[in-house]
Parts: sequence; C-alpha cells; structure tokens
Amino acid sequence: MALSLRDLQLTSLPKIHDSQNLEDVRLLDSYEDEQKEKNEVVVDMEQGMKRVQIKVTGMTCAACSNSIETALMGIKGVVKGSVSLLQNKADVIFYPELVKDQDIKIAIEDAGFDAEILAESNPKKPISKGTLTGQFRIEGMTCAACVNSVEGILRKLPGVKRAVVALSTSYGEVEYEPTTISKEEIVNAIEDAGFEASFVQSSEQDRIILGISGITTELDWHLLEGMLGNLNGVRQFRFDIIHSELDVLFDPEVISSRSIVDNICGRNHDRYKVTVKNPYTSSRSSNMEESANMFRLFISSLFLSIPVFLIRVVCPRIPLVYSLLLWRCGPFLMGDWLKFGLVSLVQFVVGKRFYVAAGRALRNGSTNMDVLVALGTSASYFYSVCALLYGAITGFWSPTYFETSAMLITFVLLGKYLEILAKGKTSEAIKKLVELSPATALLLVKDSGGKIIEEREIDALLIHPGDALKVLPGSKIPVDGVVLLGTSYVDESMVTGESLPIQKEVNASVIGGTINLHGVLHVQATNVGSNTVLSQIISLVEAAQMSKAPVQKFADFVASIFVPTVVSLALLTFLGWYICGVFGVYPEEWLPDNGNHFVFALMFSISVVVIACPCALGLATPTAIMVATGVGANNGVLIKGGDALERAQKVKYVVFDKTGTLTQGRATVTTVKVFSGMDRGDFLTLVASAEASSEHPLARAIVAYARHFHFFDNPSLAKDPQRNIKELNSSWLFDVIDFSALPGKGVQCFIDEKRVLVGNRKLLTENGVTIPKEAEDFITEIEENAKTGILVAYNDDLIGVLGLADPIKREAAVVVDGLRKMGVRPVMVTGDNRRTAQAVAKEVGIQDVRAEVMPAGKADVIRSFQKDGSVVAMVGDGINDSPALAAADVGIAIGAGTDIAIEAADYVLMRSNLEDVIIAIDLSRKTFSRIRWNYVFAMAYNVIAIPVAAGVFFPLLRITLPPWVAGACMALSSVSVVCSSLLLRRYKKPRLTTILEITVE
Repeated sequence: MALSLRDLQLTSLPKIHDSQNLEDVRLLDSYEDEQKEKNEVVVDMEQGMKRVQIKVTGMTCAACSNSIETALMGIKGVVKGSVSLLQNKADVIFYPELVKDQDIKIAIEDAGFDAEILAESNPKKPISKGTLTGQFRIEGMTCAACVNSVEGILRKLPGVKRAVVALSTSYGEVEYEPTTISKEEIVNAIEDAGFEASFVQSSEQDRIILGISGITTELDWHLLEGMLGNLNGVRQFRFDIIHSELDVLFDPEVISSRSIVDNICGRNHDRYKVTVKNPYTSSRSSNMEESANMFRLFISSLFLSIPVFLIRVVCPRIPLVYSLLLWRCGPFLMGDWLKFGLVSLVQFVVGKRFYVAAGRALRNGSTNMDVLVALGTSASYFYSVCALLYGAITGFWSPTYFETSAMLITFVLLGKYLEILAKGKTSEAIKKLVELSPATALLLVKDSGGKIIEEREIDALLIHPGDALKVLPGSKIPVDGVVLLGTSYVDESMVTGESLPIQKEVNASVIGGTINLHGVLHVQATNVGSNTVLSQIISLVEAAQMSKAPVQKFADFVASIFVPTVVSLALLTFLGWYICGVFGVYPEEWLPDNGNHFVFALMFSISVVVIACPCALGLATPTAIMVATGVGANNGVLIKGGDALERAQKVKYVVFDKTGTLTQGRATVTTVKVFSGMDRGDFLTLVASAEASSEHPLARAIVAYARHFHFFDNPSLAKDPQRNIKELNSSWLFDVIDFSALPGKGVQCFIDEKRVLVGNRKLLTENGVTIPKEAEDFITEIEENAKTGILVAYNDDLIGVLGLADPIKREAAVVVDGLRKMGVRPVMVTGDNRRTAQAVAKEVGIQDVRAEVMPAGKADVIRSFQKDGSVVAMVGDGINDSPALAAADVGIAIGAGTDIAIEAADYVLMRSNLEDVIIAIDLSRKTFSRIRWNYVFAMAYNVIAIPVAAGVFFPLLRITLPPWVAGACMALSSVSVVCSSLLLRRYKKPRLTTILEITVE
C-alpha cells in the first residue's frame, strides 16, 4: 500500500527514559568530558523556549516581511519573530508548551505565504555532567552601563560561574552549571533586565537529514522504522515521503552519523540508497523550485493573455476573423465570451496567489504589493464584467478592459520571475563557497595496530574528527586537518586569496575546500562540519547578508505607509477626474470612444494603483549588501554585517598596530652586546631561560636565536624537532622560579636566587636598575634604525642588550600613501618605545605616532579620535589589539592573527595583506554609492510615474499611461533596482597606481 501522508510520524523512542534537561551550548575549550555512565542516555528535550527556522515563499517587499512578523508576534507563546526578505526565512523563538511548530507554519500560511519548517542547522545535543558555556544574543544594549548591568545580573544568578558580555557584538558568554540553572532561566533574567535575549545554538552536529530512495510501500517504511528504533542513540526520526527525506535526531556520544548511514545501508543489503543532504544545496533547490513555479505561472498567463490582446488589437484588422468575433452567441458577442473566459482563468486561477496574499495581509492589518495588484486587476476585470451585463440589459455597450487585467497580471509575474532570478544572483558568493567543498572523501580504515586495511569512499559530511583521509593530486581537501604523510603544494587561493601555492609537509595544517596540486597526502581531520574554516566563512557571509544596515530603516518606514498612501492617491485621482468631468471642467473630446467620465477616471486611478511599487524601495539596500559581502569574500575580505559596511564608508582615521600589522610579525635578533664580563653563550642562555615561558613574539625570537647559537652545529637536532624542544627545555636552560610576565614591560624571574629582568627601559628603571651611558647610547642607536632594544639585568645590574628587527611589510608604505590619497588619515599605535616607533612610522610614511601605549590604552587612543564624531577604523592582529578593535567604529583584523582579534573585528582580511584595507574601505564606499543610486531609482520612479499615471500631464501633453503599461513599469522597477545592485559584481579592486596617480610606462 502506497504512503499517503507527507510526514508519516515523529517517533520518540519509548525505551529511553528521561534523565536531565538538554542544553544547546558548546563545551568550554578547557573542559574535559567526564566518564559517561553506561546504559544511560539523555533524551528529554528541555522545557522552555525553542527556536525554529521557516522557509517563506511569496514575499515581495518589506511590507510582506513586516506583515509576517506582525502575524508571528500575534501568536500566543511566540517570544520573537524576525523575517529576512532576501533569505526568504523566518526565525522564530517560542514556548513549545504554548505553541507548536505547525501552528507557526499555519499562521504564516494564513498570512498568505507558503511556509516550510527547516531542519535545525545547529541542533541540540545531550550534555553529561559538568560546567557548560552558553552563548547568548543580547539586543538593546547601547553603552557600557548596559553591559555592566547585564553582567551584574548574570553573575548573581545561582549556578552561574562566569559571565562576559560584549557590546560590540551584542553577545554574551555564560559559564554555568546545567543542573542548577537552565538556559531559559538565563534568557528570562536578561529580559527581566529590559533587554531582548535569545540563545545561540551550538555547532555540535547531532541531526542529520538523509535522502532515501527505495521506499515505495508502507512495508518498506516499517522495516526502516524498526531498524532505526533498534539503534542505540537514535532519539527521534521523521520521514518526508514527498521529498524522500529522513530527518534523524541522535546522541553523538552514543552513535555517529556515519554509523547511522552504515546501518541503514548494511542491514538492508543496500536495498536503500542513502545520500546525506547538505542544507545549503537544499536551500538552492528550493530557490530553483520557486523560480520554476513562477516561470510556469508567467507562461500560463502569457499564453492566455496573447489571444486576448490579439482579439483587441489585431483581429479587427482581419475581416473574416473579425466577423466571427462579432457573431452573437446568447446575450454577448463571441469575442466578448472568449475574452471573458480567457481573462477569468488569468484572474482567478493564475492570479489566485495575489488574492490569497492580499486577503491574508488585510486580515492581519497590513498592506503590500499584492493588495495593489489585486485591487487594480479586480477593478479592471469587474468593471468589464459589469459593462457587459449593463449592455445586455440596457443595450448600451460600453468598452471593456479585460486585456488590461490579463496583461497586468502577466507583466507582474514576469517582473517577479526576473526579480527571483536577479535575487538569486546576489547570493552567488555563498553558492560558490558551498561548491568548494567536495561531495565525497577517501577514508583510510585502519586496524588496531594503525595499519591501513581499506580505502573507502564516504560522503564528506560524514567525516569525523580524527579520521585519516587520503587526498589525491588534483582533488579537493575535504575538511580542515593536519598532514600525516606526504608532501605537496596546495592552492588556497579560493579560501585565503593567496595566489601562490603553499607547500605542505608533515604536521602542516590544511584547509577544507583547497586543492591538492601534486603529491598524495594523508590528512587527519581536525575540524569538521560547521567548525571548518570554510563553514565559518559561509556562516559569516550569511550573517552579514541577513543583517540590516541602519539606512534600511528608512525603506522599512516608507514601506509601512506606502500602500495606504497610494490607494488614497488613486481614490483622489478617480474623484478628481470624475467630478471635473461631471462639471464640464475638461472637454468631451478627451473621453475615449464610447466612453464616459466614470471609465475615463477609473483608468487613471487603476494606473496609479498598479504603477506604484514598494518593492523597489525594500530591495534597494539588502540586495546591494548581499552582493557586496559576496564580492568582499571573493576578494579575501570578510564583512560581518551591513552596519559595518555603512560605517566603513565614512572612515576618517585608520589606526594601525605596528607588530604583525605594519611589520611582518617575524622578529629576529640582529644585534647582541654584552656589557659585563659574562660569556656571550652564557648571556644568551640566561636570557633564553627567562623568556622560555613567555608567549610574546619577541620572546620566541630571542629563544630561537639562542637555540640556534648553541645547536646550529648539531644537525640531528634540526632534523628532530621534538628532540630539539626536549633539549631546549631540559638540557641547556637554567632553572627558573617565580616567573611573571609584565604586559607592556617585559618579564621577571629568578635564576640561582638572583633576579633577572628582561624588557624595556621602563621595567628596569621601575626596579631601580641603572642604565649606563654606553648602554643608553647603544640602545638609542638601534632604536633609530627601527629596531627594538631589549635590556637584560641580572642581580639588579645591566649585563647586556639585544636588538631585534621586525621587517616592514613591503606594501605598508604604498597602502599608507594610498589611504592618504583617499582622504583617510593613517595613525600608528604601539607599545614599543618612541624611537623605534618613530623610525618605523617614518619608513612607512605615517606622521601621527602613539608609542609606549599599553594594551588597554589603545582603546583610549581610539576614543580620543572619536570625540569629535569622526569614524575610526582599527587594524590589528593580536590579543592586545582586541580592546581597540572593539572600541573602534570599524575593526579590521588580520586573518593570520588570533581568534580573539578576529572575533572583535567587523572586517577580517583573509590574506593578511594591508592592500585589503583599501579594498574594504573602497568596497564600502562603492556599495553605499550604489545604494544611494538604488534609492534614487526607486524614489524617482514613484515620484515621476505616479503623477504620469494619475494624468497630471494629460491636459498639456495628452500623455496617458494605460493600466497594462503601468503594470509593466511596476514589474520592471524592482528588477531594475536588483540589476543595479548586481553591477557591484563587476567590482574591481582599486589599483594602487591609480590611487597614487602613478604613471606606469
């Protein structure tokens, strides 16, 4: 017996008992999982709020998204509902005990739109014992006082161990005990404080969507159901017969996604063919389905409308055909019957979507473009029907306008189809990023002794951390990992923008989606799923495209009042022309043949209704931002939102960090001078011992130099890095006690019960160490040569000085000059000494230098520039730059920098090339220039088109705009705005020779 229901069932395994609430949080990086109790599986879904994403089709403008949000917020139990017009998604947070997923879906459908519940991209996972960290989105914070308020409330909650809130990102991270407090209680506490809060789901993968082919009968389903029910760790599953998709929720600590697939295939002797569904490709297929459906509607309307147009325009010029149309059949002519039948199909079958959407919008107290289309076409259609009936009764035949209704719907559908295609092009960047990931991978199966016994091709989405993979020459690396065996060159240009292939050897890191060019590599997977670099880039671009720039608020306001305003203007137009006609203000010659004042006024008012379009205004900003974020990603510049784009185009100051930003961040010791009688080797050993426990780049450079000094004659150490490190830490270094790192100064420790100080002048002077004139002169000399001087004191006596040089990036000087030409003032801020900072600044061309600034003081420097309202950008790469990156209006992080710096920034430069700073600013300027042009097109279109449609120029120029022509203009207006945004895809990064006005012969 064939299946008839779409969703057969949602099965919850009865054999598994409740244990504790599930928490959607990621584990702390430093958290070690405790031993899980045997035979105990946690499955009870947590009581409280739940988040669901729903795909919405049928939205045409900002008014549509506003009406859906209004409908969602009218549902009892819904906490928050946000709708993205371009992404065609609704994000809803609700209480599952008050409202169900299907209730939300039905509410959206009642509002006149098609809705489909999407699988969770970051699904829930069971948590065992321990302290957890949850990430929360907090909205409504405006200043540091808000941050302090939220942090204070969170820290007072029972079970909360730690709470940190960031104003710049509107995120909070809370470490808490799930046995004491739940995430819903944390959210409620934040909301009780007057802020909007929502839980950000973890990246743990415990849900998988599978495409199943081979299920044709109910018996097949029962076999699959029984098999899944017997799998330990499978919590819930649902089969969608229409799309042949199996949605499985499982416990990743008990069973893996690959094991589920293997069981489905293996236990049924490959009776079922199983494929893993990628959520991104599923979204693309839905968009293609939407465009195909719109194209079918347009073609249907076109084929029905062409005969109507021919009957009105062409047939009267063909005597034989025209005589057949004039043949009376009952009360009407044959031509009238044909037009009535054809147009009725267009109006109520093809055009049903406009009536449904308009009706739902009006019931929800909102208006949109569908209301205008339904109103205009209905006026034309029902007037024509009334004219026929009036003629049949009285014998006075007025002209009909059936073709107006049919052609209007046809042109609107054409416009919507072109708009869908154009909007699809705006997200081309994400499609290209998704296509970088290979579909399959070669898994190396090993025995207990680590010997490879089998090579197996698996779906790339089934790779687990720790899997050993084989990557053939010319194939793509499936996930992030580390090379276990082999040497090759890898093309990383598609991810990092680096044009030259990168050599990869054993222990080298590789990025998923990049291409292995030459040799065979064995790679161990480290980051899979949403944790890979490529997935994080996609998520970043998606988040940016979902965001709204502040300028979008203007369009949202206009959209909310647009339709009522247009309907009022149409009514005034009708009354104005009709009343003027009745009182003889204009001559009768202006009336159409066999027409009257009512029809004359009605055509003007219909034209006003159908020509006005709120869609163009609603699409002006988001389409441009979508294209710009994609273009930025293709050029190695990741943008975290439309607000960052809007701020960047107003940047007046760009503040650069020195080390690792203007310089290469690879400091080397160039000079060593000992001022005591100590041997040079002993001096370096002493300094290296003190610096070995420090993570500072200068400390690592000193240790590396000392190690090379001692061991460069021993080739075995160079060949064996592990032995080298062991030798370094145990054999030749002195024992160190009471080590302490002093930020912005240096390090302090004790060796042989004598104090050792390694750092700058400030460290030594504060500790009472006298710096001799000879040493002072030497330090001054090396600092004036753009080198950093490191002073070493032993037992409170200065014993030596090291000079370190960090090469300046080759593009630094040109970029600084380019920024100045663009009207942006470059500034350098560093914790280094003033002489070294001045020397570096002079070399790159920066005049404003802030030296000897502590990490916390960098944020104060940023705020000093912001006092007069200037927009300030900060470019940095290290942890010490994160406060300044967060304080800046636009934070720009170097891609090779730390994760903390990247998290605090608004822009991420994947190539670590300073030229991309110019690209970031130039792209934002061009984007908002395009947005302004989009608004000019949209506003000018309505400002000019509505008066023409209303007949304002008719008395002087005799210009009329038939309703069907007005409909065509309306349909093409939004298409023109989207196409205008698509011009950004032709963006070319600025050539420095052009910016600097350099003539290349």
